[in-house]
Amino acid sequence: MQVRQIQSSGGQRTFAAIMDTGDEAMEQVCRFAQRERITGAQITGIGAFERAVLRYFDWDKKEYRDIPVDEQVEVASLIGDIGEDEQGEPAVHIHLVVGRRDGRALAGHLKTGHVRPTLELIVTESPAHLCRRKDAETGLNLIKLREGATR
Repeated sequence: MQVRQIQSSGGQRTFAAIMDTGDEAMEQVCRFAQRERITGAQITGIGAFERAVLRYFDWDKKEYRDIPVDEQVEVASLIGDIGEDEQGEPAVHIHLVVGRRDGRALAGHLKTGHVRPTLELIVTESPAHLCRRKDAETGLNLIKLREGATR
């Protein structure tokens, strides 16, 4: 993955992160977030995968179900965030829509995505941390704004 900081102002950095064929997207984003010590950011992107695993949260069972995608797909829309887990480490959370050859779409959380030929991400850091904490009702790591957060 190639990364370049393209902007910095007022405690906010913006990066372009470009992945190549063979890169695994979640692994690369997690490594990048750790290396740059990012604990609060927004992610957007487009590109393509040769295969991926999306996930759907089954509300009744309170668990994720995998959706295997074993074909070349276009990443039509990718949006997510980087928060901070309970140990103070970056927590990457990505949703996306992928398009199949016939135009049908699949959507969900990104578990794994094997890039082909590229995935182009823009990561915009925020000076305010997005803290994810385990929610007792759902079992999910949800954003909890810190005390004293402004509106």
